[in-house]
Amino acid sequence: MRILHTMLRVGDLDRSIAFYTDVLGMRLLRRQDYPDGRFTLAFVGYQDEQDGAVIELTHNWDTDRYERGNGFGHIAVEVDDAYRTCELVRQRGGSVIREAGPMQHGTTVIAFVTDPDGYRIEFIQKGTGPH
Repeated sequence: MRILHTMLRVGDLDRSIAFYTDVLGMRLLRRQDYPDGRFTLAFVGYQDEQDGAVIELTHNWDTDRYERGNGFGHIAVEVDDAYRTCELVRQRGGSVIREAGPMQHGTTVIAFVTDPDGYRIEFIQKGTGPH
């Protein structure tokens, strides 16, 4: 068994695809409209689906906003340099909500950004501690 994807419901699919591709550097792997169901699925990731887990962005055509609730935490992405990655996110129009630095009570360097719908993405700097 392996993890295939994480699904996020998004209010504006094009805006979300732009964030994950232009700001975070993922690729749009596939996109499919389902007119009878009035929704579109788009899959984004750093590698092809057969090689690793990806993110499924689900856009229900009649819904432009969702409440995130309090059960979902974040998506974690390993990066070579969390400080530099935060700077790139800012340059590309993204929002850094926790600057890069050691996590509280540990040595792992982390940072947090949010996507256009407010979902949190954690950057974990490679080689800075256990994860």
